[in-house]
Amino acid sequence: MQSRQSADAKLSCRGLWKLFGDDAERFLARCDGHPSAEQIAGAGYIGAVRDANLDVHDGEVFVIMGLSGSGKSTIVRCLSRLVEPTGGELLFEGEDLLAADEKQLTEIRRHKMGMVFQHFALLPHLSVLGNVAFPLEIQGVDRATRERRAMEVIELVGLEGRETYFPRELSGGQQQRVGIARSLAVEPDVWFLDEPFSALDPLIRREMQDEFLRLQRVLHKTIVFITHDFDEAIRLADRIAIMKAGEIVQIGSPEELVTNPATQYVAEFTRDVDRSKVLSVRSVTTQAEDIGEVAGEVKADERIGEVAHRVVNADRPFAVMDETGRVIGRLEKNAVLDVLAPHGSRDVAAQ
Repeated sequence: MQSRQSADAKLSCRGLWKLFGDDAERFLARCDGHPSAEQIAGAGYIGAVRDANLDVHDGEVFVIMGLSGSGKSTIVRCLSRLVEPTGGELLFEGEDLLAADEKQLTEIRRHKMGMVFQHFALLPHLSVLGNVAFPLEIQGVDRATRERRAMEVIELVGLEGRETYFPRELSGGQQQRVGIARSLAVEPDVWFLDEPFSALDPLIRREMQDEFLRLQRVLHKTIVFITHDFDEAIRLADRIAIMKAGEIVQIGSPEELVTNPATQYVAEFTRDVDRSKVLSVRSVTTQAEDIGEVAGEVKADERIGEVAHRVVNADRPFAVMDETGRVIGRLEKNAVLDVLAPHGSRDVAAQ
């Protein structure tokens, strides 16, 4: 089994299926593990996840996204075995997760997996401290140790001073922070988040995205994040899997999905994305050994939107530096304006 997983993958699935209906395992076997959409529909099954293959690498934010009904929430529940897959392989740290019995699975979930869902599911009779410490209490951790750990993550998510509050005394954003803190208390190896911010107001949602990015810079967790919002996905993701009707249609970085969509569906999904938030300086760099006079330097992995103001308002191009500090070419004003133009941003950038 281990040979089927890439070397740095924390979590993988191969040929993963989830069919809803009676005797789904037998049906899948009769179809040699690869039923067509017509066979699935004709037999009265719902193909929630269809022949999915993915690797989630150690320390990355892997976003799974799609429209409602695409299968994104089902697949994340299959990856944690909250929902039992109908068929396929599921590997966690190189081990066959589908072979784990209920006791082993419970231990893995308690000690190695953290989960945050759209609905906070806080225990109303417990304080913030009690809610955050609850998973450690379930593990049998003594009170002093679990409350010390709970206070550490309460401080980490910015709720210090509210540890004695009850959920009803908190705002929606604060309640979600409690949910995040609770999932982090067990120091999970893999962190599952299923649309954790979608129930929040836009301003609070943006603040929680900022908080998420800050936490990831500190913790370097392996994260599977579910969303239907492409703007949220490109802001948070290292890589994105786009799902449609239970199938993963493309996996790639935000830039790869925008510049090289594999299907018309992906092209439509990404059509209205602000390309300045996605495209890197490297993608529009003019390769040149002699770059001439320049106005300054930019990094190749910076986003166009991050450097647009400086470049558009300069009278000379900028030198582009790779991660080693080597000059790899120059960034021209017109290249930046071409990225900004589809969104009517030229005037804004020049202000």
